Amino acid sequence: MSAKPLARLLRPRSIAFVGGKAAEEALRQCRKLGFAGAVWPVNPRRTEMDGVPCFADLAALPEAPDAVFLATPAEASIELVGELAALGAGGTVCYASDFAEVGPEGSERQARLTTAAGAMPLVGPNCYGLLNAFDCAGLWPDQHGCAPIGEGRGVAIITQSGNLGLNFTMQRRALPLGYMIAIGNAADVDAADLIEALLEDRRVSAIGLHIEGLKSIERFSAACLAARRAGVPLVVLKTGSSERGAALTLSHTSSLAGPDALYDALFDRLGIARASGPADFIETLKLLHTCGLLAEATLTSASCSGGEASLVADLAERRGLATPLFPPSAQAELEAVLGPLVSVSNPLDYHTYIWGDLAAQTACFAGMLKARFGASLLVLDYPRADRCEDRDWGTTLAAFIAAHRQVPPGPGQARIVVSALPENLPETVGHELLAAGIVPMMGLSEALDAIALAARIGPALARPEPAPLQDPAPLDPAQVVTWDEAASKTALAAAGLHVPQGERLSFARLAALCEDPAAALPVPFPLVLKVASDAIAHKSDLGGVALGLRTKDQVLAEARRMQALGDQFLLEEMIGGAVAELIVGLARDPQFGLYLTIGAGGVLVELLRQAEQVLLPASRADIQRALERLALYPLLKGFRGGAAADIPALVDAIEAVARFAAGNADRLYELDVNPLLALPKGAVAVDALVRIKEC
Repeated sequence: MSAKPLARLLRPRSIAFVGGKAAEEALRQCRKLGFAGAVWPVNPRRTEMDGVPCFADLAALPEAPDAVFLATPAEASIELVGELAALGAGGTVCYASDFAEVGPEGSERQARLTTAAGAMPLVGPNCYGLLNAFDCAGLWPDQHGCAPIGEGRGVAIITQSGNLGLNFTMQRRALPLGYMIAIGNAADVDAADLIEALLEDRRVSAIGLHIEGLKSIERFSAACLAARRAGVPLVVLKTGSSERGAALTLSHTSSLAGPDALYDALFDRLGIARASGPADFIETLKLLHTCGLLAEATLTSASCSGGEASLVADLAERRGLATPLFPPSAQAELEAVLGPLVSVSNPLDYHTYIWGDLAAQTACFAGMLKARFGASLLVLDYPRADRCEDRDWGTTLAAFIAAHRQVPPGPGQARIVVSALPENLPETVGHELLAAGIVPMMGLSEALDAIALAARIGPALARPEPAPLQDPAPLDPAQVVTWDEAASKTALAAAGLHVPQGERLSFARLAALCEDPAAALPVPFPLVLKVASDAIAHKSDLGGVALGLRTKDQVLAEARRMQALGDQFLLEEMIGGAVAELIVGLARDPQFGLYLTIGAGGVLVELLRQAEQVLLPASRADIQRALERLALYPLLKGFRGGAAADIPALVDAIEAVARFAAGNADRLYELDVNPLLALPKGAVAVDALVRIKEC
């Protein structure tokens, strides 16, 4: 599936370690992990590495190695990579730095490196490499926290940061880590290639991605769609900001897309869970590894503390997780178990009356699990092992495991033991829970973040598969021209967008019509008069718009007032009765191409900054979901008995804008429809601006 075959590199039977100190440490760590294949150190100035005899050069190796850890200076690495490619090596990790990360000279070296690699996969340069805990293979020049997984399944993590990757291996959260791959500069093999290659290993249950940037949205999109088809969920930790290549121009649309907004739109489109930090990144991977996607965003929890129950309720609500009432049968069962002194509610404070009673706690937890919410939690913070005893905590844990076995979870249901504080659930307990099919989660906030993410991507992945994205062709802003409002509306109307009845007139023609008592204006009253100029984007700011004109005298007076701004005018019918005003924009990003922006419009566009981004091509359902995410959506639905907007017509209008974009994808630079009036019947674009490369 991937651009280059990566199976030999990822799952090697033989590994060569080339270089000095770093190569020797990588060899030591590989043997310590338990690699059973052949290891071949290569160094012409040494007789051995970590007790293993050295080969003098690559030509002396018994055969072409499946994988190579190359730790030599940059220039030497280029030559050696060429030799390895000629030998037929399965792939190389290039540890050396001093490549593209240092500037133009390094970029030139990096280009020579990838040319030397040819068809041979190369990870790096400027990277730590990879660890495979399934097969105990390590190409990693430092100590790490990975342990052999054996016959089980585990998650894979791909990171652009070697140090973050190292930190992830040191987690004590009982996450079964099958692969850790640090790709550094990703000059050749990138995250998309690795996603596709990891899908071929059925032992991989979920894939985590630390991303600073992407080389190709098209390749990444294709790989993520392949993961979707394979049923392997993805979690991303995106760091850094995407700098847009084009300067902000005349439109509002560009300013409404923050540096990460397009990545958010990408991850939403592809059904990828976006974590906010390392802790919820690990917890989400663990949850997806153990239980898969959650069927619904509902939650129940049990604890022997009212304070903990209230905390769960508060934190869940902030994350959009519901804590519904127990079904009547579960409510009755819990009341029978807990007795009249306990008020049964969700989250459940079961008090301490049954603390230490295995049978009673098992019955209590089984009753709670029968509610079959999306996630069922036991809040359990263990005491310090160096100062306290935990006998009764062990009883509670055993009761929850027994209840879990009595009431097996259905599809999309998670059983979780979580400590309010991350440090209060021992790693040994975590492994015991994983073996029982229960998720051990460290930290209540992190756990609820993970539950919310797992519940959110379930519906996203249940939607029809989105169209694949394509990398955009470059468009030079210097070749772009701005159409005035009249020309912009004419073009958009041809694509199906409804615009007001109107006509463009010179000042002389408009004045003649207004001064002739027998002449009729081309548009019926009431009227809107606007300056028509491709040099003025925000006409209302400069007094270039007059509304509600009802006589010729008013029209002429306003035209004379505006004449300093331009000699051309747009005379239009006045559209009233709007439920809300929206902005619908299109802008071009050098990486993502054209994208839609939908938000609160009119004069409030910059004040409220309520906007959603949608990547193109977009389906009607994509547009509908973007509207539903806006804070003004309740207004469109008829807030507190007010008039409701014609939402199907609103979606029609936005689809017309997207249709215009599709027909001009190679030359459209940006577009604003602001405002688009959402009416009780219909939707009308009363202002528009198009910036485009003319044919």
